[in-house]
Amino acid sequence: MNYRHAFHAGNFADVMKHVCLVALLRGLSRKESAWCFLDTHAGAGDYDLNAPPSQKTGEYRHGIGRLWQAAGPLPEALADYLSVIRPLLGNDGTLRRYPGSPLIAAAVARPQDRLIACELNPLEFATLGEACRGHGPITLQQMDGYQALKAYLPPRERRGLVLIDPPYEQPGELPRLPRELLAAHKRFATGVYALWYPLKDEGPIAGLKRQLKDAGLRRILQVELRLTPLVQGGMLHGCGVLVINPPWGFVPQMQAALPALAALLAPGSGQGQVGWLVPE
Repeated sequence: MNYRHAFHAGNFADVMKHVCLVALLRGLSRKESAWCFLDTHAGAGDYDLNAPPSQKTGEYRHGIGRLWQAAGPLPEALADYLSVIRPLLGNDGTLRRYPGSPLIAAAVARPQDRLIACELNPLEFATLGEACRGHGPITLQQMDGYQALKAYLPPRERRGLVLIDPPYEQPGELPRLPRELLAAHKRFATGVYALWYPLKDEGPIAGLKRQLKDAGLRRILQVELRLTPLVQGGMLHGCGVLVINPPWGFVPQMQAALPALAALLAPGSGQGQVGWLVPE
């Protein structure tokens, strides 16, 4: 409950996660039938990059700031991501704000699609309501994200994306994640799941991956961005997204986008890797 994403909005982790988000929703949109997007940890929805929290850390300057200033052609997924968020950055098109996942999903959604954003923190939830106003119909729920998996899955559309993006500050978060994800998968086995995780001490994350593999899940794609080689001592040096059931075309898009993104955000030391944790 103490986590405040405003200090980190628009950083490298946000950029990487949202590049994946846009590409996944575009993949679902290749079919005309409706999809449902469930965001289990939605946050405040919109962040002022000129506010004290963002200015204090300046993390956005090394994330969206670098991609925003990139010269030359970009891989398809990066160019599409920028085209989606550009109208959300500020009225004059300059880099003044950074949108959260609900606003990005709303910008990609079609009239037949449905969006659900959940946030437990009361202050963040209040801000989320203000942020989502005017961005189309988004169902907002102040509730625990894992309870939302039980409440909303399977969706009536029988197609959709579940984004699980916790702050990883609650005790027992990592042991809880595989249990909740496996239970959700039993209810909605054909859904697309995107699980974001930080790369600090990689031992616990390796354990999470092992549990999902041992449970017998198939089609788990691993997308990872590292700013530096493996760093010991719990320093954040990268992040990843595990994607279960990625839609057609997502893998080659990420294979083109991640190395380019790593080179832009961490010249000379960044690495972007895409590969199957568990193949089909």
